[in-house]
Formats: sequence, C-alpha cells, structure tokens
Amino acid sequence: LFSLGEPQKPTPEILSKTIAANDHLWNRYPPPNGDKEFRDAAIAWLNRRYKLPSDFLSADANIMPVPGTREPLYQIGFICSPPEKNGQRAAILMPNPFYHVYQGAAMVGGAEPVYLPAEPENNFFPCLEELSTDLLERTSIFFLCSPSNPQGTVADKLYLKKLIELAREYDFIVAFDECYCEIYREDPPFGGLQVCAEFGLGVSNVLSFNSLSKRSSAPGLRSGFIAGDPEIIKRYGQFVTFGGAPLPLPILHTSTALWSDDTHVAENRAYYNKNFELAAEILGGHFDVKIPPAGFFLWLKVGDGKTVAKRLWEKAAIKTVPGELMGRNDVNGNNPGKPYLRIALVYDPSVTEIGLTRIIKTLFE
Repeated sequence: LFSLGEPQKPTPEILSKTIAANDHLWNRYPPPNGDKEFRDAAIAWLNRRYKLPSDFLSADANIMPVPGTREPLYQIGFICSPPEKNGQRAAILMPNPFYHVYQGAAMVGGAEPVYLPAEPENNFFPCLEELSTDLLERTSIFFLCSPSNPQGTVADKLYLKKLIELAREYDFIVAFDECYCEIYREDPPFGGLQVCAEFGLGVSNVLSFNSLSKRSSAPGLRSGFIAGDPEIIKRYGQFVTFGGAPLPLPILHTSTALWSDDTHVAENRAYYNKNFELAAEILGGHFDVKIPPAGFFLWLKVGDGKTVAKRLWEKAAIKTVPGELMGRNDVNGNNPGKPYLRIALVYDPSVTEIGLTRIIKTLFE
C-alpha cells in the first residue's frame, strides 16, 4: 500500500487526448533530440518554474528529451564517468540513504560508489565541508536529489551554490535529480539551474534531471528531459543516436502538452498535501511526525524500520520500505536509514486514511 513511489492519482485528461490525436505517428522514427516544440516547452517550463532569464538556456544546446529520469541517471555512469581520474579510481558520490539508481550508475561506470551520510543535523544532505581533497580530486559525478528522496527536504541556495563551485574547482558533474520539484507544500524548492542563473555561474558541469512521472502522475509515459551543460547534452545525444531510446512522436507531443500545462500540477499538490495533513492527524499522537516541505514520502522515525515494516506486512498487509534498505552501512557499521520507515503517501486521501489508521491499530492496539 505505502511502499512504491508510484502516483495513484489519475493522469490528466490532456494526456490521453493528445496521445489519441497523434496516434497516426506511431509508424514514424522519432528524432534523437526530440523536436523544437518539445524543447521550447521544456525551456518555457524551466523559465516559469525557476524564473530564469529568457536567454539563459538554449533549446538547441541545453535540452535533451529522455525516457524518464531513471534511465539517464543510470546512463551517465558510463557516458560521463571514466574508470580513473587523476591516477585513481573514479568516485561517484551520493547521499546515504539514496535512490538505488545512483549506485547502479557507479557500478556500470566502473567507479567507486561513495555514500555520504545525510543526517537530520544537515537537513538530510551530505555535509560538503567534510569532503576531503583526495576524494574530490577523483570525483566524477555527484548525485543530489532535492527535494530529497526519501526525506523530502529541500537544499537551500547557498548549499547548491557551494556544490556547483566545488564541481567547477574539481571538474566533476553535479547531477541534480529534481523529479519531485513540483510536489511541495508551500514554497517552490530551489533548483540547480536557478542557482546557476541567480549567481551568474553558467551551466558548465551541471545537469538537471526532470520528469513527468511525479509532476503529471505519468510514470508509465516514460518521459522527461535533461538540461544543462551543452557538452554533456551533446555527448548524451550521441549515445541516443547510436544506442539510446528517443521518445516516440505521440509521447513527445503529449509531453509537450503536459509541460505546457500547470493546472493539473497544482491539483496534484493539493492531493498530496491532504495526505500529509492526514498523516499528521492520525500518526502524530504516537510518532514525531515531521511533514517535509516537498515530495510525497513520509520519512518516519520508528526505532527499527525493518522490524516495524515486517510487523505491518504480517499483521495488516501494509507494505512500507524499511529505511535501511535505502542506505548503506558506514565504516562503523551504522546505517543512517535504520531507524526510519518510508511511507509513500500516493493513494487517494480516503484510502490513505484507512491505511494510516490501520498502521496505528496494528502497532499500538
């Protein structure tokens, strides 16, 4: 019930209508870099969402359509990371806990995955001041998810600026996984490209990954885009030309329509916000419920996530994710996810209320 971060809200009507209107294009090979209409829509959305200057990004040089974000997050591991850097094994850095695809990117690229503690004391983001020069000199990619998965916290502008500056100083790529950027409670989260524009940093060494999976409740559409450094965009485009999967034209045109519409996104935010209100109301009497500023996961401190998850499954048929499964042990054997349970609040509020109530009855009655 609460384990998979798969939106259960029906997709907007614009999706099915646009797919149907373009069903005569299934017999056409799609261009690797999409079409001008899609790239213009992506630029227009980025400019609206992050208040970017109209001339900050180029639709031809800075945008590439992708089949969701999971795929390119994995693929840049072999496209952009060499096995060695500065005479040492390359390192790919990621928060701990983390989205498993980041580890996959390191493995496919032959790099060492380095798990950086993301503790509540630092807003559940890695502490940049603790990174050693030796590690930074061999870093090829730094994955950062903001809003974070699983915790739902948001990195501030100065944190993002510091990370981008480190990327320039030590010549690594910052991969900003921003697929939850439209699911927030009050203030829109800052984005990597927004910080680049605001501080006059340009986009070198920066990639932003964006998807319709969460924004438009359409993970089955497999559609998104990457934006940023033109050299990386060009390299990724070469990969798609020879061995990647460009978006079929009906999906491309549907994606253009979805990126151009913000009304259904506001409806989605209201849907998830109601679920968090229910979580605070139902769970708050027994747990220290901290409503995150963004995302649709509740990162609930329960003492021992695996034990609680097992009990909920055995006694109430409720699936959740033990936090330690999303983390890795540090050198002292400590897993930062162990005390937590990830609860995906993706179902209709009426179903969510039933499930959360069953959690309390199972654990406390």
